[in-house]
Amino acid sequence: MTRQTAKELTLQVLIGLSPVALGVWLAGNLQANLAARGLTSGYDFLLDPAGFAITEGPLPYQTGDSYLMAFLAGAANTLTVSIPAIALTTLFGALLGIAAISRNPLLAGVVRLYVDAARNVPLLVHVLLWYVLLLTILPDATKPFVLGPLFLSKAGLALPHPLTGEWPRLGYFGLRGGLQVSPEFTAIVMALATYSAAYCAEIVRAGLQSVPRGQWEAAHALILTRWQAIRMIVAPQALRVILPPYISLALNTIKNSSLGVAIGYPEIVSIGTTSMNQSGRAIECISIIALLYLILNIATSFTLAIVNRRVQIRER
Repeated sequence: MTRQTAKELTLQVLIGLSPVALGVWLAGNLQANLAARGLTSGYDFLLDPAGFAITEGPLPYQTGDSYLMAFLAGAANTLTVSIPAIALTTLFGALLGIAAISRNPLLAGVVRLYVDAARNVPLLVHVLLWYVLLLTILPDATKPFVLGPLFLSKAGLALPHPLTGEWPRLGYFGLRGGLQVSPEFTAIVMALATYSAAYCAEIVRAGLQSVPRGQWEAAHALILTRWQAIRMIVAPQALRVILPPYISLALNTIKNSSLGVAIGYPEIVSIGTTSMNQSGRAIECISIIALLYLILNIATSFTLAIVNRRVQIRER
């Protein structure tokens, strides 16, 4: 090993150890400050009874369950909101992106107006706007709007249950049966979908326009309609351009679901804030929130990365 190589290796080791040393110093400083103020630290509180209720969610949770179960219920609620929000974002965004390259100037102009308006209004305003609309404009649960199998009212959205096939029905005291979701759930899903769809539309538009013009002309030479050309020739080639930024958009949608705390939806941040106020373990609760979002985003990124690898062109 030459002297120059040894110096470079030593420098890399020192640079690599610097963050570790900083972390150790910060942890020691934190422990000293907490001890000086008579405050306890640690994650043992996770096994204590939480003592607060969670109004909705797919996981069974009761007031006497532990803080750990409460955080898991919050993570499940975040995932429950994020999945339909990403699905609606993909659907709306794809339709808007295709419409943005329409030969009809009126349609393309309307899409451009929507994209600019949606992207330049803060997401929190979207959330509050949808929540206020649901609670003020919609009718009571005894007289809901009926949209096929869907019932929409101030009580939220009722739709056929996807697992049991049970349909909602209107009874004497409101809606019964089916899958019923709260107005808070409906508001955060719709806010995330309408906001993120504007970004998704731009991603789809850019991806479609990245395909060489010759591919469009070849499709027209085969007497394919514009929709057939997009579906069969252009879209498969555009996917390799669309997916990388789409993955980032999906991850941001999951993180943006934290704004559900503003309207009382019990997601990770809401559960973490309540746990923090009751237990006094602020640093621990914040670290748990960060860890849960990290796990959800890594799992989502890994899944979508597999899809991305499948659509990439493989050179022979």
